[in-house]
Amino acid sequence: MGVVSMKQLLECGVHFGHQTRRWNPKMKPFIFTERNGIYIIDLQKTVKGLEKAYDFVREIAKSGGSVLFVGTKRQAQDPIRDEATKAGQFYINQRWLGGLLTNFTTIRRRVMRMSELEQMEEDGSINKYPKKEVIQLRKEREKLEKYLSGIKDMRDVPDALFVIDPRRETIAVLEARKLGIPVIAIVDTNCDPDMIDYPIPGNDDAIRAIELIVGLMANAYIEGRQGQDARSGEAAEEAAPEAADEAPVIDEDETVADEVKVRVKEMADQKGWKETN
Repeated sequence: MGVVSMKQLLECGVHFGHQTRRWNPKMKPFIFTERNGIYIIDLQKTVKGLEKAYDFVREIAKSGGSVLFVGTKRQAQDPIRDEATKAGQFYINQRWLGGLLTNFTTIRRRVMRMSELEQMEEDGSINKYPKKEVIQLRKEREKLEKYLSGIKDMRDVPDALFVIDPRRETIAVLEARKLGIPVIAIVDTNCDPDMIDYPIPGNDDAIRAIELIVGLMANAYIEGRQGQDARSGEAAEEAAPEAADEAPVIDEDETVADEVKVRVKEMADQKGWKETN
């Protein structure tokens, strides 16, 4: 069973990599060709990566584990928050605070402080302080909420990380590796796939590509948690990223790998792309 259709990947621009001068040689196995100074990612490898990542996240959910969604670049912030929330999981979509995993006890204390300040606001006890101090307390709460609201209910380090742009989120990836936490990530042509346990070759800059893949990972978790096949209910075309409440998945009647080969070959013939060796 396929996780995603070739048409979805193409329409969302998942196949577009970075400029050829901005690449990591370790990504060569995931590159199909080059066009006008831009690397084109081999979507057959993307499909395989997505299938492995999808199954892994689903199994994490089945076992009652947790996934921390990480993406702090501007175009990733909303999808990361929305899809993680939909899956009932945790997220970081602002700056990654150093030690968030490796010094989780300290981070947890800051989360508890945030909850304390929220409670003071709710029950009105904050008003017993002088006006100047109230202003300072509210600023403190706003700052804590900005960086930590997505992990408010995370009682322990997660069982897996899903990362958009591991090159940007290097600290998060290194902390996870140090603790032996598996990392799933969208790896563009400028990334190091060796740092990632479950690499998904793809465009980590285009918002539609991000929405599609983050949505798939969220749905994998939901499927595993519910113990049912969430991939079989909705047509893939109706599950495009524009419909945020639907799952961008599944075309069961296609053999995705064969479709990728045929479609990319057609694109190569039409555009005169030069295939990499």
